[in-house]
Order: sequence, then structure tokens, then C-alpha cells
Amino acid sequence: MSQIVRRLGVAPRLRGSATGATCPDLFELADGNFAVIGTDVTDSLDSQLPADAARADYERIVVITRETLIKAKPDIPDA
Repeated sequence: MSQIVRRLGVAPRLRGSATGATCPDLFELADGNFAVIGTDVTDSLDSQLPADAARADYERIVVITRETLIKAKPDIPDA
């Protein structure tokens, strides 16, 4: 498994988290992939996936807040 290289966006505490530790987050990994901490909504959204979308048994559908993604946008590479 790859290692976390950096956070994309700002820390949860800077987005208003009361604890500063348990909120959605995005990370870039050493292998160029991204890791996401979010709310697991697989059970409620799995049946709503479009016909041309699928997930493997080991994959989960997670939700992050709009603010989390917007704050990370400047850190997301274009290519």
C-alpha cells in the first residue's frame, strides 16, 4: 500500500471541525493515487449508480462535503 504524501486542501479544524480530527479529508499518495476519508453511503447509493457504473466488493461509495472538495481544488493536479 502506498504512503500519504500530503493533504489536499486545508485541515478539518480550518473548515470548522469541532475536534479538528474527524471530518472528511483528501490525501495524495506516493503512487499518484488519492485517498478519501468520507461517510460510507454504499448501502444507500449503490442501487442508484448509473448502468455504466459499478463497484467491486472491496470498494465503497463515500461522500465528502462540497467545502472539502472546493478547498482541495487548488491542490489537485491538472494532469
